[in-house]
Amino acid sequence: QVQFVESGGGSVQSGGSLRVSCAASGFPFSDYAMGWFRQAPGKERELVAAIAYNGGNPRYDDSVKGRFTISRDNKKNTVDLQMDRLKPEDTAVYYCNAVHYTSSYYSVQYNDWGQGTQVTVSS
Repeated sequence: QVQFVESGGGSVQSGGSLRVSCAASGFPFSDYAMGWFRQAPGKERELVAAIAYNGGNPRYDDSVKGRFTISRDNKKNTVDLQMDRLKPEDTAVYYCNAVHYTSSYYSVQYNDWGQGTQVTVSS
């Protein structure tokens, strides 16, 4: 079955950095674009970054552009998100999933979600 296991979250002060990782299994990882999503308390889950199946064409939400970097390793079936210059508004649970995206549209490929990893940024 499809499975996503997120790790690497934690608590940092504003301006700090964190790197979160996702290990995916149960589907042909190298055939799919992958995305990182986040959900803050009381808000809907949103896509913050996506990367094409071959590691190209990264897309970032305007709120994280220039601060976050998405990457993937198709040999290890992992996708990472490097988060720099973190802000309190980045506080959320971060999730990954396979995704179809363009510059103005995206759709999540699987209904299965992992447990996510908590990122907390204090001011």
